Amino acid sequence: MSSGWWCGGVGWGTGVPVLRWGRGGGGPLGVRESGLLGGGFVGFRVVGERVCGGARGNPCPVRAVLGGRGTGGLCGECARLDRMHSVAADALADDPRVYRVYLAWFGPGMVKVGITREERGAARLLEQGAVVFSWLGRGPLMAARRAEESVRVALGVPDRIPYAEKRRVRAGLPGVVERGDEVRRMHARVVALDGWPESLERLEFAAVDHGGVFGLDGLPPAGAVVRELVEGGCVAGRILAVAGPDLHLATGRGEGPGGVVVLDTRLMVGWELVGVRREGEREGDEEGEGVEGSGGGISVPLVDVRGGGVQGGLF
Repeated sequence: MSSGWWCGGVGWGTGVPVLRWGRGGGGPLGVRESGLLGGGFVGFRVVGERVCGGARGNPCPVRAVLGGRGTGGLCGECARLDRMHSVAADALADDPRVYRVYLAWFGPGMVKVGITREERGAARLLEQGAVVFSWLGRGPLMAARRAEESVRVALGVPDRIPYAEKRRVRAGLPGVVERGDEVRRMHARVVALDGWPESLERLEFAAVDHGGVFGLDGLPPAGAVVRELVEGGCVAGRILAVAGPDLHLATGRGEGPGGVVVLDTRLMVGWELVGVRREGEREGDEEGEGVEGSGGGISVPLVDVRGGGVQGGLF
């Protein structure tokens, strides 16, 4: 088994973004964390095959090899095991924990409804890349689920928004007041609904804005999105923003649309990754395991989000 570093994607548990790492494929993640500060550098080279890391703390029994494009990071069997114990599967009807219902805003006209465990605070909203959110209520799981469904059916508010749509609108968002007002108006419509579960405590409107946390002010539009990682491919760039699982990177071709690439860090899960130095950095300038060579730009398949189709890579 390899002794390299394996990435678990972006974690938001403390309210600030970090990349979570583990030693050896299938090993525990969170052994090490590296911060993702705006203006910082991210650079790595992909090694070997992508393998399933297992579910719920259990290693994948067959270390299944995965394709490069999936964002789940699990084989079919481990994905089923993971979902069996998830809130989304409604398999935890007797869960004694308190849950919260929320409205989340990702861009003009893009509001969704969802639920999360109260003990997690805003972590779920940060993980999804919610630019603004407000709580709607708190109480038992099934009451929260009924309220979520009521909002979805009565008001046509979806319970999910595709990441491609979230990325499309991140550059050039309206100001804090305007985006908060859209959530306020939807909150008022929810309050006016009949049939609110009696066991679910209503919560007053209070907008929380993550634009500053994500680094979205002045963010230039992206020119491309990483389609998949491949063996031997490199990703390197300066961090412009981190929203949910996405890194917005300046790749060395300027900060305009041609040089900004979005990497969904869920694509990193299951690969062994070796660090690379930024261009012009001398050996020994940066500490850390697995730092080798020099890096700059992208050499993995990209999707041109300006309408140009798939690219082989930007250098």
